[in-house]
Amino acid sequence: MNELEMICFEIISSVGTARSMYIEAIQEAKKKNFKAAEDLIEEGSKIFFNGHHAHMKLIQNEAKGETTNVSLILLHAEDQLMSAEGFKITATEFIELYKRLG
Repeated sequence: MNELEMICFEIISSVGTARSMYIEAIQEAKKKNFKAAEDLIEEGSKIFFNGHHAHMKLIQNEAKGETTNVSLILLHAEDQLMSAEGFKITATEFIELYKRLG
C-alpha cells in the first residue's frame, strides 16, 4: 500500500468513527442523556481532527508542488470527511432542539 492510500484510509477510518459518534450523540439526546450526547460530540471531534489533519498533509504536499494523483479512494476519503462534518453540524443542532423540547 502506498503513502497516499495509507493517508486515505486514515481519513476514512477517523472520520467514519467520528460520524458514528455524532449519530450516537443524537440518539443519546433523544433519550435526554445530554451529557452523554455532548461527550460523544466532543470525543468525535477529537477523532475527526485526526482525519482532518491527515487530509491537511495532502493539501500541504500539493502546495509544495507535489502532485497528488486523484483516485477513487481519495475521492471517497474526501466525501467521508465532508459527510462527517455535516453530521456534526446536524447532531449539534438536534441536541439543542432536544434540549429545548425537553
